[in-house]
Amino acid sequence: MTHPVEIMAPAGNRECLEAALQAGADSVYFGVGQLNMRAKATNNFSASDLPEIVDRCNTQDVKTYLTLNTVLYDKDLPMMKEAVDLAAKAGVSAVIASDQAAIMYARRQGLPVHISTQANISNSEMVRFYSNFADVMVLARELSLQQVAEIVKTIESEQITGPSGELVRIEVFAHGALCMAVSGKCYLSLHTYNTSANRGACRQNCRHTYRVESDDGNELEIDNEYIMSPKDLCTIDFLDEVLKSGIRVLKIEGRGRSAEYVKTVTRCYKEAAEAVCADRYTEDNIREWKSRLASVYNRGFWDGYYLGRKLGEWAEKRGSAATMKKLYAGDILNYFARPRVAHAILKSESLSAGDRILIIGETTGVVEYQIDSLWVDDQPAQQATKGVECTFPLPEKVRTGDTLYLWVQRTEPVFG
Repeated sequence: MTHPVEIMAPAGNRECLEAALQAGADSVYFGVGQLNMRAKATNNFSASDLPEIVDRCNTQDVKTYLTLNTVLYDKDLPMMKEAVDLAAKAGVSAVIASDQAAIMYARRQGLPVHISTQANISNSEMVRFYSNFADVMVLARELSLQQVAEIVKTIESEQITGPSGELVRIEVFAHGALCMAVSGKCYLSLHTYNTSANRGACRQNCRHTYRVESDDGNELEIDNEYIMSPKDLCTIDFLDEVLKSGIRVLKIEGRGRSAEYVKTVTRCYKEAAEAVCADRYTEDNIREWKSRLASVYNRGFWDGYYLGRKLGEWAEKRGSAATMKKLYAGDILNYFARPRVAHAILKSESLSAGDRILIIGETTGVVEYQIDSLWVDDQPAQQATKGVECTFPLPEKVRTGDTLYLWVQRTEPVFG
């Protein structure tokens, strides 16, 4: 596999945006306002943030994609048009959409379009149709790698090009949450809470445990598995096969997840894709990437439908199966650049030499470090207790107001 592969990372907020850039993402995707599939799951950017996002990404030659992929009603059209107009003005690289209204309006405004997985593209004729509007298409999540490869083969053999004149590029999800419904087209939340998943307001009631009751009142609890909550997709251990199918963009799910998740997952897939190209994709490396991926939020891992599965694998617990967790410890008061020393106040946890920490901030992204020494009241100390100020060497720059966490081994899963 020699063709370049784009690693696309989620950016649910400023911390995640910076984390994606730190990890080497080639592109980021994000939402503004309510017209995206994670409208209720994360603190979305506002339309006024678009110039700042684009400028920040341009400094690292990273592409920017605005998600406008919800079902649109007539009342939504003015909001959609305003978002597209602002995106075009700000220089956003493309809009991700599935509703034809958003697709057509973006095209009229001269803004490139990527077709969302919500369009359920499952065959080459659908690719041919959407090639009238888009250069990049996200295939349905339920396809096998063999089916993906056949679609790519058809694109190449029949020279199916998009509006740019270039061959259509195929994008697939590489990692993250999966939905029990076909490519996310779920109505469970709508029926139970009157909040539509297809309009960015999923309540994720599929992730709960359920009981089955018979007509005569007998009740059974469905034990051991959350039968509507799939494990997370993970392709790191067969990424060579994924790339061999001819896809051009690897998309990481997770606009509702944390900055350390974004940084860890993006960096792992960036390293793995480069390793495949350089013939360094080894079992030892795969085990190390899998261990790092397991350290951040996940519901357990499976290979999705890429290898021909007929049914999903279901989560065994509610919440995260991550091997690590962060505990809020305090805040950064200052950072002294010349000696490379951080000054913090501990508000919730004590800190000891040897502890692993995370520092997260809007312009800092994620800094992970193991403390080798501490000072309290200008004196060396083995521990700084809750309520005191302390300083410690830190090679990477952080900023006043950043949040300090302890990064510790998890002994039990987090629920919720």
